[in-house]
Amino acid sequence: MTETTEATGRDSLGGATAPLLGPIRLGIGLLQGLGLFWLHRSADNDLKIWPATEPLLFGPLLLIVAFLPFVLLAGVGRLRPVTLAVWTAVAGVALALLGLHDIARQSADTLRQSPFLSAPVVLFSAVALFIGHHLVAPADMERRRIASFPAYFDTTWKAGVQLAMSIGFTGAFWILLFLGAALFKVIGLDFLEDLLRKDWFWIPVSTFAFAIAVHLTDVRDGLIRGVRTVALMLLSWLLLVMTVLAAGFLGALPFTGLDGLWETGNGTSLVLAAAAALIILINTAYQDGRPDNLPPVVLRIAVRVAAVLLTPLVILAVLGLSLRIGQYGLTPDRIIAAACALVGAAYAAGYGWAALSPFWLKGDWMRPLERTNIWTAILTVALILLLFSPALDPARLSVMDQVARLERGAVTPDKFDYAFLRFESGKAGQAALARLTRSSNTAVAAGAVAAQKIENRYDVRLVDEEARAPAIEMWPIGSEPLPAGFIASANRSGDLDHCQYANLCLATRRDLDADGAPELLIVGHDDIAVFVPDAEGWRLLGRFDQTCRQSTRSDPREALRTGRLRTVQPAWPDLILETGQQVARFQPDHRSACGPIPAQTVPLVASGRPAP
Repeated sequence: MTETTEATGRDSLGGATAPLLGPIRLGIGLLQGLGLFWLHRSADNDLKIWPATEPLLFGPLLLIVAFLPFVLLAGVGRLRPVTLAVWTAVAGVALALLGLHDIARQSADTLRQSPFLSAPVVLFSAVALFIGHHLVAPADMERRRIASFPAYFDTTWKAGVQLAMSIGFTGAFWILLFLGAALFKVIGLDFLEDLLRKDWFWIPVSTFAFAIAVHLTDVRDGLIRGVRTVALMLLSWLLLVMTVLAAGFLGALPFTGLDGLWETGNGTSLVLAAAAALIILINTAYQDGRPDNLPPVVLRIAVRVAAVLLTPLVILAVLGLSLRIGQYGLTPDRIIAAACALVGAAYAAGYGWAALSPFWLKGDWMRPLERTNIWTAILTVALILLLFSPALDPARLSVMDQVARLERGAVTPDKFDYAFLRFESGKAGQAALARLTRSSNTAVAAGAVAAQKIENRYDVRLVDEEARAPAIEMWPIGSEPLPAGFIASANRSGDLDHCQYANLCLATRRDLDADGAPELLIVGHDDIAVFVPDAEGWRLLGRFDQTCRQSTRSDPREALRTGRLRTVQPAWPDLILETGQQVARFQPDHRSACGPIPAQTVPLVASGRPAP
């Protein structure tokens, strides 16, 4: 494309007005569509033809055909031909190796259905390819191994806007096609609707439309830069909002404690997501660091504060991840989360240094941020390549850790997740399961042998439901245990799923309706569920929810432990309709349902004895 980049001041190679650039890009889009159609048709369950019959070939081909054309679309006319050829070859080999390893590590059970590839390898391959391309392109434009930061900023954010607009164009294109099909159908012509359902049509047309959008947005370079400028301006002011929210969250933690965060079960991912949002918004305010792009004073202050807040957020994420790993060991998801936390720590260190360094070092505003972005981008690509290769294969490392926990007694044989080895960790897990069948511990060997006989991952939970029961503890301590079969029958609809991991629930027997037969109350971190016996075991009768909670909420478990759980007679009794033998129950208006606590309350009695 013919452009003079703001970063380098020289014309890009090739130029968007080059006569052959448009046909080349459209040809790339069409060939990509035909390739995806070929792979899609070969994987059809009714046909099952080559290459879908060879997963070791199909997986790498799918990654290459799905992602490598984007390198060509973004690189043609911008990179020198030699650089484009070398980078395309390197990217293609990397995608092939990632796909090959992902297929090779899986067991035969997981390779029964195409596309065979696991979701993480597809997602992170795209991320690594995007970052890698925008490390190569600016360096090639400036003829340097490491380009200037303005060049990286200009290229990356322009590509991001271009990608978003091209996806939007493709989506709008299909909306119009569906609208046209509906119009024709109204007058009795179904040919367009039928055409849109044909895979030989919709797959190539989608990639062709995307290639058209890429070329059109590239020709209108000024439009892209204008949209980018507006987008960055709007996003930069959102930094104020996110900074206040993050600061408020961290400031409230000393008063609320960390229990609520860990009880969510996804506290680490939430904190990392908040850190990622801050990182993106900081860059929208800093932009390329040039003096003429200096943001207003209020945003400069927000950038410094947000950069400092990254460190406690990442520390919280690491603490939460360490807690989970210490309690339950490594899993593939936790290993990937650890890699994300490492990247977050790199950003936090660099941004924190940039925010604080002006107090004792002379230099431009937040200048160390630039080096942090470049080197952390390289770190991210390296981590992705390591994670989805034999070097740091999450499944293999998880199997090693879980088996080690079993062997040293950190988890008992009846609580060990044999199904993880059987179904979720590929060949490494199945090999470990085979070794466990020869264990000298008879309970371990029996569990491993039973898991090998299961054909479905969820059958294991059904066979050994009690061994994998939700975390429920009877209260008061020393009470009779849970009734036999309670877990299996009460959790038929997932009513006990929230009693997991750190979300320990308390179970207590209480006669709430004074009929002489105590109900079983499951007291969680947010509500109280009431279960009663029925013909099939136990069923959920209802829940007590904190409908009147304000900015803070009480933990019903703590109220039960300290004897602050009391009953109160309803102010509005039921009305009996004797003619139809029906009960009419008063339903308060939720807008006015939250009133003062009645003065007359009754302690909750446990099976005929006072609550502790």
